[in-house]
Amino acid sequence: MVSFSHILLDKLQKQVKYAMKSFTTTGLCIPSVNYMVDLTERVNQIKAMVDKGQYFTITRGRQYGKTTTLYALANCLKDSYTVIDLDFQDIGYAGFENEDIFTRSFITVILESVNEDPDNYSDAFKNLIDEADKNVIQSNNRLTFISLFGILKQLCSVAIKPVVLLIDEVDSATNSQTFLDFLAQLRSLYLKRAKGKKIDTFKSVILAGVTDIKSLKRKIRLDEDSKLNSPWNIATPFNIDMSLSVKGIAGMLEEYEKDHNTGMNVTEIAQEIHDYTNGYPFLVSRICQIIDTDLIGSKFENPSQAWTIYGISEAVKRILLESNTLFDSLMGKVHNNSELSDTLQTVLFSGERFPYNPDKVSIMDGIMYGFFNRNNSTLSISNRIFETRLYNYFLSENEIKMFPMFKIASSNSEQFIKNGRLDMETVLTKYIEAFSDIYEEKLEKFSEEEGRRRFLLFIRPIINGTGNYYIEAQTRNNERMDLVIDYMGIRHVVELKIWRG
Repeated sequence: MVSFSHILLDKLQKQVKYAMKSFTTTGLCIPSVNYMVDLTERVNQIKAMVDKGQYFTITRGRQYGKTTTLYALANCLKDSYTVIDLDFQDIGYAGFENEDIFTRSFITVILESVNEDPDNYSDAFKNLIDEADKNVIQSNNRLTFISLFGILKQLCSVAIKPVVLLIDEVDSATNSQTFLDFLAQLRSLYLKRAKGKKIDTFKSVILAGVTDIKSLKRKIRLDEDSKLNSPWNIATPFNIDMSLSVKGIAGMLEEYEKDHNTGMNVTEIAQEIHDYTNGYPFLVSRICQIIDTDLIGSKFENPSQAWTIYGISEAVKRILLESNTLFDSLMGKVHNNSELSDTLQTVLFSGERFPYNPDKVSIMDGIMYGFFNRNNSTLSISNRIFETRLYNYFLSENEIKMFPMFKIASSNSEQFIKNGRLDMETVLTKYIEAFSDIYEEKLEKFSEEEGRRRFLLFIRPIINGTGNYYIEAQTRNNERMDLVIDYMGIRHVVELKIWRG
């Protein structure tokens, strides 16, 4: 017979387990629900820009923590400001069709924001937005931006605290001239305020999305003179680092460790996760999520085995093979943008540091979408995981052309594994034999770049499903490029260069 106390204890343990925090990679991260990096320092830096009355855009790659940052920022600002927190996804594509529809949609989402968080707004503010909805928005009169900005100026005048406008997902306004005209109106009010005119307007305006305003205008305008002249040229550059630091990742893992007592080396694990992700928020959380929910109890018997460098390697392997919203978005950009695709391949396979050029559209697109990091005057792929995913993508396009090499490696791949470990000497020997048999007489001039492609294509089927590979960025120069192959937790370094001895 089971005692009542044991039943009660079992229920209590289940409740505690249910209430325990988790890692998430979908939507908003909430500190009380999810393990996440402390954003206090970042939010305070952004608040300092708001305090100065600056207008700016937070443009970062897909799933880079923009929405979570805006959520934390809005909560931080509410003590000092009246915050109008909007998401343009709530308006939808049709809401940008013309001024009349946009005006009605915009006021409607403000009203919804007020109803969701009424304590953030004064009674006069709430009464005014209700009146605007009843007397203006629901009328049959055709509305213009004069109507919209008349209402917005009144809202700013009756608010007890200065008003800050936050708009997330401005990508929803892609291909919308109406949105650009809306920005031009905001710009006009900003300039009037800057000139010292007494005018009721927003203290600060923050736009967040993947696509920057210049890119939006490039898609809409056909004339070369106007398409790069942004209506948002009043915006202050946003240079705050939104990647996750090793220290930040370690803080998150320490919180997890207090709950789970895995015995992990927090500092070592945080550094290893950062080495793979370069602090890209989605990838950091996804590695942790896979270890916590997928690997413990399946690949590894207990948490102490999973939260290791080998465990991270296993999580990365799974990420590289999965289809998720981030990779679907990124690879869609590569597939549909030939210029960007060509630039990415040059950066990946050339073996040289690629110069940063702010006037080259494909480079700026690559930075905007999160493919590239700018390191002073040169470019690099933003992290190891993106780099390997891109290598796999471009190499797959060459598999037909280089099928003999791929076939040799895949048809007898077990010869390269001895006692569960990768026999790199056999890999190199067989690669040389295969290369000589197939290509030696056909190649008049050896291409170092093509040689790298062929070796990567040879190694892929050998380690596929068990190992990973990446290029060591520090060795990318005119002389050599080092390939690091991680197989079952053991790393091999292969120096890719021409030997002229």
